Amino acid sequence: MTAGLRERASRVLLANWQGQSTVPAADLYPHQWSWDSAFIAVGLRHVSPRRAQRELESLFGAQWPDGRVPHIVFDRATPAGAYFPGADFWRSAAVTGVRHPATSGLVQPPVHAIAAWETFRADPELARRRGFLARLYPRLVAWHRYLTGRRALGTGGLVSIVHPWESGMDNSPAWDGPLSRVEPLPAGSFRRADLAHAVAGERPTDTDYGRYVRLAADYRDHGYADGPAIPAFAVQDPLTNALLAAAEAALADIAAEVGADPAPHHAELKRLREAMVEWLFDEGDGLLHARDVHTGQSLRAGSVAGLVPLVVPGLPVADALVRTAVGDRFRIGETGLPPSYDRTDALFDTSRYWRGPAWFNIGWLLWRGLRLHGATGVADTVRAALVRAAARAGFREYLDPLTGHGRGARDFSWSAAVTLDLLDSGKG
Repeated sequence: MTAGLRERASRVLLANWQGQSTVPAADLYPHQWSWDSAFIAVGLRHVSPRRAQRELESLFGAQWPDGRVPHIVFDRATPAGAYFPGADFWRSAAVTGVRHPATSGLVQPPVHAIAAWETFRADPELARRRGFLARLYPRLVAWHRYLTGRRALGTGGLVSIVHPWESGMDNSPAWDGPLSRVEPLPAGSFRRADLAHAVAGERPTDTDYGRYVRLAADYRDHGYADGPAIPAFAVQDPLTNALLAAAEAALADIAAEVGADPAPHHAELKRLREAMVEWLFDEGDGLLHARDVHTGQSLRAGSVAGLVPLVVPGLPVADALVRTAVGDRFRIGETGLPPSYDRTDALFDTSRYWRGPAWFNIGWLLWRGLRLHGATGVADTVRAALVRAAARAGFREYLDPLTGHGRGARDFSWSAAVTLDLLDSGKG
């Protein structure tokens, strides 16, 4: 079963490869997505380390002058109407210039340094010969400094996201409160390409999508400026900050490899770790919660994003997060498939986008974090459940966390990629 599953996962990545990068899914997501490419590189390194390097190099080739890594890089050969909002909506050339690749103006969680380091480790000789890390390191540093500089909008020096799409967990109930302040655009004023490829009951509602489009249009119309005016939606997200902290640890390793000083990255890891615990951790329920920059209030919600900080080395509240992970709200010690939202909450939905379904990439992050903090038994349960789900349901975009039934797009690249990495971790 393992050999066959590895071959199937490899075929998905090879089929979705576009010459320089990989699409998440050919029909629903026909361009390059930022954090998708990072997870894809982690799996692609087991198939072709050279392609894994090119995946990240291609993405960072579209980096903006201010250091941001855009959440979508558009393929010019793809028809303009294949995805909405497309390149014409974002008008990135007004900021980056007409010779720059067409992109969105939003960002996604900064998992890229972790992917770069893992990609390097797959074939250090090839990476050194190609100058992979030496070229990517200053771009990664600029990316992190954009986040900790331009996006430090609230107290505590934590990074803020300015759109739910930037969280990667677009439709999470955690964003319902801040989004309620945003007047949605009428459904007839935009075209939803996603509903041509996915079941409406598994996707965001038209009202929520109207809010997403308004937020994106407002950000665009203000020249993608991050300050001093704070956008209508501004949230300190635990997943984004946790991945940035973990990525700083990876940057320290990369710095040492390329002959730079790792000390600033260790210091930034420590600063972010302490700020997350001080400002986002709730001792009462054993989770980190997002914080609304406008109100200063904790967005108390049962999002799995509050467990993702397990990926941060030396996290002092890791034991509390493990207890929450195996408790009634997530029960991953029993089922292994981490739901994206609290199973005991009335808002929990097993099939709607980020409001309950399990995702392969989040499972992979939790598997790493659980192992990092010594919860190897629970980590093994998560790994086994994800591999079993891939074998039964295929490489679906997400899964019913109770039954393992596949939802969303088929032949989804990061699902195949992290499955490859999980299979490789079980060798021997």
